Amino acid sequence: MAGPAAADFTATIDAAANRGTWKGWGVSLAWWGKIFGDRDDLADIFFTRNSIPYNGNTLPGLGLNIVRYNAGACSSNSVNGTTMASNSILSSRKVDGYWTDWASSDPSSSSWSWGVDANQRGMMLKAKSRGANRFELFSNSPMWWMCSNHNPSGAKGGVENIQSWNINNHAVYLATIAKYAHDNWGIDFASVEPFNEPSSNWWTDTNNQEGSHFSISTQIQVINTLRTELNTRGLTSVSVAASDENSYDLALSTWNSLDSSTRSHIGRINVHGYQQTGGRRDLLYTAASSAGREIWNSEYGDGDATGKQLAQDLLLDFSWLHPTAWTYWQAVDGPGWGLLEANLETKQLAAVAKKYYVLAHFTRHIREGMRILDSGSDDVVAAYDAGNQRLIIVAANFDAGQYINFDLSKFSKPSSNGASVARWSTQMDGGDQYASYIDTTMSGTRFWSYFDTDTVQTFEVNGVGL
Repeated sequence: MAGPAAADFTATIDAAANRGTWKGWGVSLAWWGKIFGDRDDLADIFFTRNSIPYNGNTLPGLGLNIVRYNAGACSSNSVNGTTMASNSILSSRKVDGYWTDWASSDPSSSSWSWGVDANQRGMMLKAKSRGANRFELFSNSPMWWMCSNHNPSGAKGGVENIQSWNINNHAVYLATIAKYAHDNWGIDFASVEPFNEPSSNWWTDTNNQEGSHFSISTQIQVINTLRTELNTRGLTSVSVAASDENSYDLALSTWNSLDSSTRSHIGRINVHGYQQTGGRRDLLYTAASSAGREIWNSEYGDGDATGKQLAQDLLLDFSWLHPTAWTYWQAVDGPGWGLLEANLETKQLAAVAKKYYVLAHFTRHIREGMRILDSGSDDVVAAYDAGNQRLIIVAANFDAGQYINFDLSKFSKPSSNGASVARWSTQMDGGDQYASYIDTTMSGTRFWSYFDTDTVQTFEVNGVGL
């Protein structure tokens, strides 16, 4: 590709930087796993990097390796005449829980029903068979019978809903599932997250999904009890992750509100990415780094089907939050939110969103074990594959069309002059959909490419040494 007289922008990759070893990309299985957990084609699409036929398209598999499995809070049984309260939870979002009554905590007793939630569990096993290797158990709400109003969508006014005498039982429930999964499913959960946006007050009795508000004091009790219950079951290597707050700023506030003993029982900080381009990612990273903790962006979603919002937010995460893993919320969902569009209530699959191809630029190329480098730009992420001496660069342009230079002069071996650089491109407003090109070469210690407005490109440069 002929070079410009002068590039509009130059990103200089810092070979000496180390922003962490990448753990991978993931997805939560609730709720789409409940509906489509028997679909091998979806398992192939999300958990392999094969080319998969789908609705008249051939999709580049995303190659996700992290699975977040949801411990449900619903059941339809009656306990001494008591049942789950009438609620507004959508059918597709009612996830059956395993501990169906309070009579016994013994997982071999009739109080436990291990055959429910077969589809979500089935998709988790399909993911494992395709190479997924990191599993997290998470909860949106305690079991309905642990809730004050027996409604797992929340309480009136969004206040705390768990009964005081069941706070410890919530931890027992999750630890028991983790142990049962190890013994019976062949699944070793690396972490257990007992909350989902616990400090938020939108978990009301009219909400359309499971949810529960937890005060800081209750979070502390659950975290400490969960650590004990995991240890008691021999699961000492299973981390407690917390607290999956909705925003970066709220996550920092929650972390700062925990005492040092409770913090010592948290192996990783989980945060959701719904603050999008706002919030102080950097302050949360500083707090986590000072405490020796990694951060996962454990849930991200948005309503922009083009992928522009996703690309902006993800690149900002790499620049300022420095997570070591990143997971999408609903891979299959309604228009805007889903990577694959679908109606979960009617169980109908539909179109492929452009954002699917945008995300593929990241997940297919920045792989587990790679070292994340400093790219020098909020619109560029760089990762180094030491085993293959390969540099990965993913960059986006949200401004007017421009040339971008990529300067590799800080590497001890910046490839070689004239070496081919593989390139992939997606235009968010139309045109390329993860299109591959062989038209870019190294010129000395740099290469360049033209970016149209709202375009993401991925480059793989071989023969690079730090």
